[in-house]
Amino acid sequence: MKPIVPLALGLFLAAAPAFAGDPVVGTWKTQPDDNGHFGLVAIAPCGDRICGKLTRAFGEKGKPVASDTVGRQIVWNMRPEGAGKYEGGRIWAPDRDKTYNGRMELSGARLKVSGCVLGLCRGQTWTRAN
Repeated sequence: MKPIVPLALGLFLAAAPAFAGDPVVGTWKTQPDDNGHFGLVAIAPCGDRICGKLTRAFGEKGKPVASDTVGRQIVWNMRPEGAGKYEGGRIWAPDRDKTYNGRMELSGARLKVSGCVLGLCRGQTWTRAN
C-alpha cells in the first residue's frame, strides 16, 4: 500500500506543469459590451479548472477607466475538455450583472466565450492580449 502514495504524488506533480501550460492561459481582451466598455481578463488555472479575473477596464474610447468590477472573477470552474474546448463553468457579464452557464472554445488567438441563463444565450469572441 505504501508504494501507491509516492506513485500518486509523482503522477500529480507530473501533470501540474502540463495543466499550467494550457493554451488558454494568458490575458484576453473582451469585445465591447452593451455600454461600449471592454476589459482585459487574466485566465489561469484554479485547481483542476480554469478561471479568469478582470484585470483592467476601458471606456468606449479605449482609455482606462476606474471600475469596481476590476479584480472580480469573470470566469470560473471551466473544465478543460480537450481540443480547445472548456465547459461546465460560469461566466459573469458585468454590463448586465448576470451569471451564465458557460463554455469556451479556443482557436488560435481567439477565444469564443458563451453562456446561457434561463434559455437566454449570448457570447463574445475575445482576442489574446499576450
